[in-house]
Amino acid sequence: MCFSATASFVAGTALSATGAVTLAETRSKSDVPFASLPILFGIQQFIEGGVWLSFQYGLTFLNQIATYSFMLFAYVFWPVFIPFAVGLLEADSHRKKILYAFQALGLAIGSYLLYFIITHPVVSQVVNKSIIYTVPKEYGVFLVGMYLVATCVSCLFSTHRIINLFGVLAVLSLAIAYYFFTASYVSVWCFFSAILSIVVYLYFKKSGNY
Repeated sequence: MCFSATASFVAGTALSATGAVTLAETRSKSDVPFASLPILFGIQQFIEGGVWLSFQYGLTFLNQIATYSFMLFAYVFWPVFIPFAVGLLEADSHRKKILYAFQALGLAIGSYLLYFIITHPVVSQVVNKSIIYTVPKEYGVFLVGMYLVATCVSCLFSTHRIINLFGVLAVLSLAIAYYFFTASYVSVWCFFSAILSIVVYLYFKKSGNY
């Protein structure tokens, strides 16, 4: 979470527990990627907890490792993984083809961002009790928009209403994070992963999906 090491580790633990329960609800291998989202969000929160600890104890090496790990999760992993996970759950052949296009877009966005993360300096700093991740200026409005299309809009093309809700909540949570915490919205947006994880659990708990 974006406010302290303690909050990050507590959130990470709660998300991991939610993920374990969610995975227990799966019935096929194709369910596993989407069901893994809470645990993956939890890992990301543990990583940000490491960023906080690096500031508290002046551990430069830990800061570099945790900062780059968080950025790889936030900027590279999610746009590739989410449309892939949603696509695996889709049974409708027409929508599945559409989701393939989102997967290709996510892979392109993730690869592009990976290139800049590797070739440009990425630093983190604490400002007003939140972590700000400084990234190259090449991350423009168009790229952010394509990122949202891959990670959020793709969910709207699923035939499952709860996954549609997941996408809507993701967009709304980003809007709220950006409005109230513009400088640190990347970090703050991860806070809402707890809400999204509940939606993921509800998807598998809802008997009508099978």
